[in-house]
Amino acid sequence: MEPIRYAAAACQTDHPAPETRVDIKRSADRMLEMIDMTVEGHSPFLPVRLLAFPEFGHAVPRYRTVGELLDRLAIPIPNEHTEKYIAKAREHDVYIQTATFLEADARWPGVVFNTTCLIGPEGILSRYRKVNPWIPFEVHASPHDLEGYDEPLFPVAKTPIGNIGAAVCYDWLFPEAIRQLAANGAEVLVRVSAYMDPWGATPPMDWWTVVNRCRALENTAYVVASNQGASMAHFPPYSWPGGSMVLDYDGRILAQADPGPGEKVVVAPIDITALRHERKTRQGHQMLAHLRSEAYPMYDRTFFPPGSARSGHELTFEGRRTVIDDAKRRVHQDNGNE
Repeated sequence: MEPIRYAAAACQTDHPAPETRVDIKRSADRMLEMIDMTVEGHSPFLPVRLLAFPEFGHAVPRYRTVGELLDRLAIPIPNEHTEKYIAKAREHDVYIQTATFLEADARWPGVVFNTTCLIGPEGILSRYRKVNPWIPFEVHASPHDLEGYDEPLFPVAKTPIGNIGAAVCYDWLFPEAIRQLAANGAEVLVRVSAYMDPWGATPPMDWWTVVNRCRALENTAYVVASNQGASMAHFPPYSWPGGSMVLDYDGRILAQADPGPGEKVVVAPIDITALRHERKTRQGHQMLAHLRSEAYPMYDRTFFPPGSARSGHELTFEGRRTVIDDAKRRVHQDNGNE
């Protein structure tokens, strides 16, 4: 069998946050240009076959209510922009993990999802909706919280360049989310992120680097992590540290953008054949195979409850705080602290 080896690009953006959905075209067009430049610029070397873009690259949730987001920024998927990405993927024979969209879906009226798509020459291969919004601030809905939600929470796409699974930003602080992608077969884990300071890529709070390395090594998987590189002037009220990176399945950093705002692209090799060999032959450090799932009874209990959001009922900052406080009380009671 022909070895599967190529380069992956972690791309970070720095463009003004759109005020309305009309402005999304400007952002999408710039990312299409970045794809052209990255593929062509690295064509004399190992060919780039996978490109990842950051959270909020199409639209940041600059409005505080679901109603405003639906009125001004949310769009359905597929849309005119995903069609352009499909055309670009066919032009270059690449796979694109898109920046997130604020997604509206007629099946779920009154709801906004924070969604990234994996797009290849074949079309849209997977759609990942952020399962763990950054609450209480983000008023997007988690599909977990919607009663009757019937699509896979952690889809993995099988492609000619390996099995690819993605999760968004805060999802990565939950080892269970990324472990589920690995259990579903993911070989390349893509982090689509908007990590703000001070939790970026520099000490003393370099959560970005620490978490990316941990998720790579504990799942024996490549990580392609794209972080938002916008300046505070473009994406207030935070500054965005970038530091996008590619890591191998032992947690080694293969390439990383210098921390700090700005458009940047880093490229590193992905060797799926080597990864499959390691997964097949290793006995030590096989965390998924060594997992004693019955040893963790906490997963038999509910903390943040499913069904806590309902289609047609607007999520609010205040409502999220109430649900979080209820979950904290359950944690304390289970720990015998109350």
